[in-house]
Amino acid sequence: MKIVKDIKAVLERDPAARNAFEVLCCYPSIHAIIWYRIAHVFHKIKLKFIARLMSQTTRFFTGIEIHPGATIGTGFFIDHGMGTVIGETCEIGNNVTLYQNVTLGGTGKDHGKRHPTIGNDVLIGAGAKILGPFKVGDGAKVGAGAVVLNEVPAWCTVVGNPGRMVRCFGQKTEVPEAKMDQIHLPDPIKNELELMHEQISHIQKQLNKMSKEQ
Repeated sequence: MKIVKDIKAVLERDPAARNAFEVLCCYPSIHAIIWYRIAHVFHKIKLKFIARLMSQTTRFFTGIEIHPGATIGTGFFIDHGMGTVIGETCEIGNNVTLYQNVTLGGTGKDHGKRHPTIGNDVLIGAGAKILGPFKVGDGAKVGAGAVVLNEVPAWCTVVGNPGRMVRCFGQKTEVPEAKMDQIHLPDPIKNELELMHEQISHIQKQLNKMSKEQ
């Protein structure tokens, strides 16, 4: 069953989770996923009002909004989950991890497929917004607070607003523990400022040298 794999994912990725019974009873993300999977069945058989009623009731109790039309694979884990929004045409692969306040939404300009497609083994940090009908490739990482508006290749890391690609392996190279690391991510703005500081210091030294020669 998919829910068994979802519970197993929590136990593997959350150091605070002690056993399956505690996860099943106390984790809002698991409650939201269980009710999503039930609502998704109703959505597929065209009982869309019942499906939406389930999803909105689940949102009220858990703070997690998953549209019943979304497609979600196995091993799905939302850590904490409050404020998470997953749109109707969103597609999520297997073994994906989301942190709280993540939005997988649309821009309001697209029709039909409006929401992102998330590959397998993707990690999306707290507060990240992924907006639009593009793909986030397998193994990609999205840093906390990032706003992603364009496709992310597989095994790449995106940070910032707007999202900038700061690391790209092109293939799976990281160990599982590194995949969960949200701290040691490059900061492209900091790097640019440091480069500007070095260039300004170099120019200042050249000007000082020229003034002394005169």
